[in-house]
Amino acid sequence: MSNAAPGTGLPLPELDVIRIERMHARGHHGVLDHERRDGQDFFVDAEVWVDTRTAASSDAIGDTVHYGELMHALYDVVAGEPVDLLETLAERLAAVVLGFPGPQAARITVHKPQAPVDLRFDDVTVSVLRFRTDDEEMSA
Repeated sequence: MSNAAPGTGLPLPELDVIRIERMHARGHHGVLDHERRDGQDFFVDAEVWVDTRTAASSDAIGDTVHYGELMHALYDVVAGEPVDLLETLAERLAAVVLGFPGPQAARITVHKPQAPVDLRFDDVTVSVLRFRTDDEEMSA
């Protein structure tokens, strides 16, 4: 399936994307006792779809998603209250992104490279893609 507008050869319109890659945080997530007790390293990727034209024109940080503030908010979730599943953690992180004014969609990938599996592997990840709902737009 092509990502081009039919008959034009031009790409389909898409919002701008702010990306955060492999943000590190220590967390205590997992179903095993030692994961909760000892903690482990997690890494987060976030793709945030937002229209940056106003910010580009005004050159004002208030007209975009402040990625520093967003990173701190994501970090606080990973370092905060433990959950059993990466799916739950990813969902919470996506909700944090969509809680900021501006983002229309967010893809969150949570990396757990120290997952307790007795095999050789580089990483385990869970990714979720979430979209702003009309209700979230009204409350933002």
